[in-house]
Amino acid sequence: MFSSVIMKLLLAVLVLVLVVETQAQWHQYPGQAIDGAKDMFCAYQDMREANWKNSDKYFHARGNYDAASRGPGGRWAAEVISNAREALQGLGDSGRGKVDSEAEQEANRWGRNGGDPNRYRPKGLPNKY
Repeated sequence: MFSSVIMKLLLAVLVLVLVVETQAQWHQYPGQAIDGAKDMFCAYQDMREANWKNSDKYFHARGNYDAASRGPGGRWAAEVISNAREALQGLGDSGRGKVDSEAEQEANRWGRNGGDPNRYRPKGLPNKY
């Protein structure tokens, strides 16, 4: 009986180790999310600084791309921030239409899914960005 209990205990420990090992990256998620949020903010600051006509989709794609490249946490942060931004902009009377919002969301998804943000880069935008 004693060996049966030990064998069951060893088997349980082995299963536990295997399960925990597959989830070993969980602790990186919060840092990825924070860094992803910083990437989104940096892209926003660059967009405001550049003040370049027709560049918003580029900066949306770039922010999402940079954030998502951090890992699952960064991708999550990019999605939450992008969706919240579009929802908030839809509340006001900014004159932006549904078509604009949908185009920006397409750029957000493009960047978040690993697409090259330069697809949306306007001609003449300084290389600094």
